[in-house]
Amino acid sequence: MAQTPAKIPAALNFIDVDLGVTGMTCTSCSARVERKLNKLDGVEATVNYATESAQVSYDPSKVSPEQLIKTVEDTGYGAFTMASAAAESEEDNAPADSGQSRIDAARDHEAADLKHRVIVSALLSVPVVLVSMIPALQFNNWQWAVLTLVTPIFFWGGSPFHKATWANLKHGSFTMDTLVSLGTSAAYLWSLWALFIGNAGHPGMKMEMHLLPSTSTMDEIYLETVAVVITFLLLGRWFETKAKGQSSEALRKLLDMGAKDAVVLRDGAEVRVPVNQLKLGDVFITRPGEKIATDGEVVEGSSAVDESMLTGESIPVEVTKGSKVTGATLNTSGRLMVKVTRIGADTTLSQMAKLVTDAQSKKAPVQRLVDQISQVFVPVVIVIAIATLIAHLVFTDAGLAPAFTAAVAVLIIACPCALGLATPTALLVGTGRGAQLGLLIKGPEILESTKKVDTIVLDKTGTVTTGTMSVTDVTAINYSETEILEFAAAVESASEHPIAQAIAKATDHEQVTDFQNTAGQGVTGVVRGHEVRVGRPSSTLIDALLHPFQHAQKIGGTPVVVTIDGVDSGIITVRDTVKDTSAEAIRGLKELGLTPILLTGDNEGAAKSVAAEVGIDQVIANVLPHEKVQNVEALQAQGKNVAMVGDGVNDAAALAQADLGLAMGAGTDVAIEASDITLMNNDLRSAVDAIRLSRKTLGTIKGNLFWAFAYNVALIPVAAIGLLNPMLAGIAMAFSSVFVVSNSLRLRGFKARSN
Repeated sequence: MAQTPAKIPAALNFIDVDLGVTGMTCTSCSARVERKLNKLDGVEATVNYATESAQVSYDPSKVSPEQLIKTVEDTGYGAFTMASAAAESEEDNAPADSGQSRIDAARDHEAADLKHRVIVSALLSVPVVLVSMIPALQFNNWQWAVLTLVTPIFFWGGSPFHKATWANLKHGSFTMDTLVSLGTSAAYLWSLWALFIGNAGHPGMKMEMHLLPSTSTMDEIYLETVAVVITFLLLGRWFETKAKGQSSEALRKLLDMGAKDAVVLRDGAEVRVPVNQLKLGDVFITRPGEKIATDGEVVEGSSAVDESMLTGESIPVEVTKGSKVTGATLNTSGRLMVKVTRIGADTTLSQMAKLVTDAQSKKAPVQRLVDQISQVFVPVVIVIAIATLIAHLVFTDAGLAPAFTAAVAVLIIACPCALGLATPTALLVGTGRGAQLGLLIKGPEILESTKKVDTIVLDKTGTVTTGTMSVTDVTAINYSETEILEFAAAVESASEHPIAQAIAKATDHEQVTDFQNTAGQGVTGVVRGHEVRVGRPSSTLIDALLHPFQHAQKIGGTPVVVTIDGVDSGIITVRDTVKDTSAEAIRGLKELGLTPILLTGDNEGAAKSVAAEVGIDQVIANVLPHEKVQNVEALQAQGKNVAMVGDGVNDAAALAQADLGLAMGAGTDVAIEASDITLMNNDLRSAVDAIRLSRKTLGTIKGNLFWAFAYNVALIPVAAIGLLNPMLAGIAMAFSSVFVVSNSLRLRGFKARSN
C-alpha cells in the first residue's frame, strides 16, 4: 500500500505511443520484443503478434520514441511510430505511409513473397519426390539433377526459416523454425557429403526400398526430405500470414462513418467546409437524411435522430432546442441547427475508435501449441542427436561415418514434415465449410477462444431481435382494429418519421388531405372525411386505452394514440420484434455450456421482455458503448471467458474486447471487422453452429499436430540406434501428411443446425 502514492505521480507523466513492429514470425517473437522494451527504465509495453503492434507507455524524461524503435531494431525486428486514430481522423488526406498502412503493406508483401516461394518450391519438389521415392524413375546421375532442383529450395525457399532461426539463436531461444532449419540443413549437408565424398554420387546409384539402412555408410541422400519439409511449412506460413489481424479495417471503417463536410453559418451565409475545419462554437445545419457532422447542441429545430450507431436501438430519439446530438448519427426528419461542442479526438466517434484500438491491443495473443511444444522438443532433439553421436563413437566400432549418420538421421526424422499441413489444412477445410454455411472464421487463434468461452453476451437489437420496427398490437374502441390502423396509416404515410413509416407499411390505406405536422406532438390529416390525429396523448386517456398504452411502454414498445374527430379511439404499438429463431438459438448456446447475458442500450423493461421471451435469465440494460466494454471486462475479471454477439458500431469495442467476437452479417462493417467470426445469414442459431464448427476444427488441428509429431517421436529411437532407412523416413513422412489431410477433410461433413 505504501508504494502506490509514489507510483501515481510518475504514471501521470507517462506518454502513450503505438509502434508498428514488422518481422515477427511467431508469438515467441512478440514475447521477446515485449521483454526487451519492458527492460528499459520508465517503459511499460504490450506487444500484440496478431496486430503486429506494440502499445507503449514511457517516461519522456528517461526514454524517447527513437530509443524505443532502436531497442526493437536491435532485437532483430523493424519498428516505427504509428499515427493515432484521432490524428488520422482529423486529416482528410492521411499520408499513404501512415503507421497502419505500413503494417498492412508489410503484411501484404510478406504474403506475396511466401506465395511465390510456395509455388516455386512446390514445382521443384514434385519431380524430386517422385524420382527419390520410385526406383524405376531413377535414371543415370539422377541424384545430381535432384541436387540441382533442391538447392534453390533449401537456400531461397527455406530462407524465412533460416533467418528466423538465426534471430532466435542470437537470443538463446528455440522455436519450430530452429528445428526446421537444423533438420533441413543437416539433411542437405549430409547429402552433399554423401554425393561428393561418399558413394552416393556414382553413376547408376539407386535408392531402393529396404527396411534397414545400407551397409555402406555414405551411399544414400536425404534431399527429398529437404524439399518436402520446406514446401509444406512454407504453405503453412503463407496461410498464417493471410490470417493475421483485421483491426486496421475496423478502425478505418469506423472513422469513415463520420460526415465528411458540414454546412456552417458564417457571417449569416451558409458555407460548406470539411468537418476537420469545424471550430468550437460554430453553428452547422443538418437537413433530413444527412449525418450530424460532430457532437453538439441543438439551437434551433426539431427532428428524430437515428442513434443506432451509438445505442444500437432502432427507435429514433426526438430532439429539440437544447438537446445533445452526436456526430455520425443520422437526422431522419426535421432541419436542425447545431452548435459545435466537441471536435477532433474529443468526439464520441473518436472515443469509440480509441475503445476499439485499446481493446484489440490489450487482447493477449493466443500462445500457439506448436511454439509451446518447440520450447521443449527442439532442445531435447538436439541433446539426443549429440548423445547419439557420442554413444556410437564410444560404444561401437563402426567408425565416425556411421556415428554421424545416426546423429544426422535423428535431426532429420525429428523435423515434422506434416507440421506444415497440420493447422492450415484443417483451418482451410473448416473455414471453407464455414463459408459454405455463412460462417466466416478469421484465423486459428479464434478456434482456441471458442473452446474456452463459458459466457456469451448478446446485443438485443438486430441480434436477438429483427432490428426493424413494426406494428405489434392495435387496441380500438368505437372502430374496428382494421379501421384504426387504416386511418393511422393514411395520415402517417405523409410523415418521414421512422415510427410513422412503420405504421404506414402495416396496411393498405387511402390518401390523406390537409396534412399537418406538429413537432414533438404528432401529425393530423383528413381521411374519409374524418379529422385524424396520430401521436402523443393530448389528454388523460380513458381506462380502456390507458392500460394497453402503459403495457406497451413496459415491454419496450412505442405506443401512439389515434384520435378521430377529437375522440381518442385507439392505441397502436410499434416495437422491435424478436426473431423467430432466437429462442432456439439460446437453447443451443446453453447446450454448449454457455451462460447467455443480454447486454443492451435499450431500457430495462424492453430488455427484460425480450429476455423472458427467448429464455435469457440475466439482463444488463441502459448501457452506452464504453459501458458495454466495461461490462465485458468485468466478466473477464471474474475469471469468465466471454463471447460477444453484436451487429452495431456501438458493439465494435466490446466485440474486440471479448475473448470471442461474433458479428451478425447484416450489421455494420465496423462490427464485422472488429469481430472474430461473422454470421452471414443473420440467424442467431448460426452462432451455435460457428462455435460447434470452430471447436470441431480445433479438435482436428490438435489431432493433426499429434500425428505430425507421433511418427517423429516413434522413429527418433530407431534413428538413434542406427537403424533408420531414409526411404522409411520418407514413407513415414508421406503417411503422416496423408493422414493429416484426410483427417482435415472430415470437416467437410459438418452439418449446420441453422439451415
